[in-house]
Amino acid sequence: MDNYEYIIASLPVLQQDDVKPGQLVAQELLDEIREQLSGRDTSLLDLLLEGYDPERLDAEFYRGALRHRNRFIREWFRFDLDLRNATVAFLNDSLGRPDGQDIVRLEGRETDEFMEAEAVEDVLNCGDILKRERGLDDLRWQKIDELTVLDFFDIEAILGYAAKLKIVDRWLQLDPEAGRQLFRRLVEDIRSTYDNKKQNITI
Repeated sequence: MDNYEYIIASLPVLQQDDVKPGQLVAQELLDEIREQLSGRDTSLLDLLLEGYDPERLDAEFYRGALRHRNRFIREWFRFDLDLRNATVAFLNDSLGRPDGQDIVRLEGRETDEFMEAEAVEDVLNCGDILKRERGLDDLRWQKIDELTVLDFFDIEAILGYAAKLKIVDRWLQLDPEAGRQLFRRLVEDIRSTYDNKKQNITI
């Protein structure tokens, strides 16, 4: 029988402000968690972590995740898809890219409502890129809390912990100034890529 209570009790407590620069901790902790999980639950953890690999985030991945029997996987990736699509749509509009470019669309979801759409729009309209990214991660954190509010000693609680750990670990790599430069460069790279493609098409 899975001893979720022991696993969860042995994990360090994560606070939302644990985002100071320092040593990365995600991989070490995830390895410790994985060693204590059953094969079935390890597969769930691995699926969750696949969602942090941009090369895997296509329609096929999301289609499978949204049909998954595990509630956390299903609801988390529904939120993740809607959040990513909203962010891409914002960038498309901001950078003059074609409407719908890089949006992941799934058949049957055309009328699905994105409950957090207004909150996401408010965050994306923030002029500071670093604050915008932190705001999006705050929304992710809040969603995890929402999805696991009644989960204490089960695999959903562990999956929620792992998802928060990925957020913390990303920010451990960034101090405010370094993060600001990185995100500014990211936007500049996107704009540069678009401008170069536009020039090639014109030529």
